[in-house]
Amino acid sequence: MFKHRLIAFAVATVVGVFASPARAAEDDLKELREQVRQLKESYEKRIEALEKRLSQAEQSAGKAEVAATNAQASASQAAAQASPRTSSESAFNPGISLIVNGTYGNLKRDPAAYRISGFAPTGGEVALPGRGLSLGESELVMSANIDSYFRGTLIAALAPDNGVSVEEGYIQTLGLSNGFTVKAGRFRSSVGYLNEIHPHAWDFTDASLVNKVFLGNHLAEDGVQVKWVAPTDLYMDLGFEAGRGRTFPGGPAGGRSKNGVGSGVLFAHLGGDIGASTAWRVGLSHLRTSAQDRTYEDLDSTGAGVTNSFTGRSRLMVMDGVLKWAPNGNASQTSFKLQGEYFRRSESGSLAYDTTAASLGTQADAYASRQSGYYGQAVYQFMPRWRAGYRYDRLSAGTTSIGQVNSGALTAADFPILNAYNPTRNTFMVDWSPSEFSRLRLQFARDRSQPGIADNQVFLQYIMSLGAHGAHKF
Repeated sequence: MFKHRLIAFAVATVVGVFASPARAAEDDLKELREQVRQLKESYEKRIEALEKRLSQAEQSAGKAEVAATNAQASASQAAAQASPRTSSESAFNPGISLIVNGTYGNLKRDPAAYRISGFAPTGGEVALPGRGLSLGESELVMSANIDSYFRGTLIAALAPDNGVSVEEGYIQTLGLSNGFTVKAGRFRSSVGYLNEIHPHAWDFTDASLVNKVFLGNHLAEDGVQVKWVAPTDLYMDLGFEAGRGRTFPGGPAGGRSKNGVGSGVLFAHLGGDIGASTAWRVGLSHLRTSAQDRTYEDLDSTGAGVTNSFTGRSRLMVMDGVLKWAPNGNASQTSFKLQGEYFRRSESGSLAYDTTAASLGTQADAYASRQSGYYGQAVYQFMPRWRAGYRYDRLSAGTTSIGQVNSGALTAADFPILNAYNPTRNTFMVDWSPSEFSRLRLQFARDRSQPGIADNQVFLQYIMSLGAHGAHKF
């Protein structure tokens, strides 16, 4: 009996020894499961709270967007309905800038006697800057958005003789669909390349000879321009202009008093990039206008000063091109620009000699001419702020038919300015630009605009820009 009890006690002891760790392990598992359950519940509550906050934020953002849209619409409607006095007078302040241009000239020949032989004087600003120190034509520029639909620009030319004239004054549409832009008022025509660029942005002190003899230095017309830019990778634009015909080669000055259109221009341009460093543009334009009593002064065979007058039609075709290069498109260190234009004009009508009967008496007969010319120029920026350039000009008087000469009533000596001659000019320049607002330039030209006369011309020019000024054209 005692033996059996001893065996039972031993078995119970052994079972107890092994059962205690098992119970401890089971208690640990229960504790771990409880901790996992608590963590899970905690994370689920946090996730639920974050999702609720996200939903509330999205709803608030949607309401804010709707409110902003409604506020913008209300503001636009209020602005459209409000009178100018109810809006802030400081809104849409125009950008104002002043371009000051001055020269020092040293010329072999008197600039007052400057003529371009073989071509009728234009009456435009073709004369050279004067000898010695002189203030050139300066510009006062004001431009601003009128509203969300139009932009306005006014450029006043301040002449050295204290005269003030409107060089450009136009409105231009903003945000028309399908690439269209409309401009109305007085503006530089898009005939050719240089004509659209203002003198302070030229690479040389004066305009090319073709711009002088065919456009009177530049053509600024009163009219309307419509331009379309194609939605293509290759830049392309097409456009036309309808104008009053107020300046050369139309006329008389100020335009005729008539209904309708006095001049028209068609133009087209193509352009693009060659890699990352080179950009190009070519253009073709055609000007059609008519002149009535377009006068010019001349000296006839007797040495008397006479006034002659042309009435008829004028047609001008211009081809232009420009190529610009800068390493990776960065022109701050070095750059190169190649530019050129070719002009060809035909005119036909009637030429009246000595309209004031100051010499041999007034005589009128048929007149026709075909004339052409071109220039090519290259400008190299060889280091920051420094550039050097060369330009070559050449004109061809072509063929001119004067009825009075053909009939024998007068001689070619009675029309000396129209005698066949092909003017040329070579021009060199170097300039320094301390900043984008200032430039100093030294220019030398050897001008053969008159037969047997070589005029050496030296100019020192400064160009200073005060105030905000828009970017120049390509």
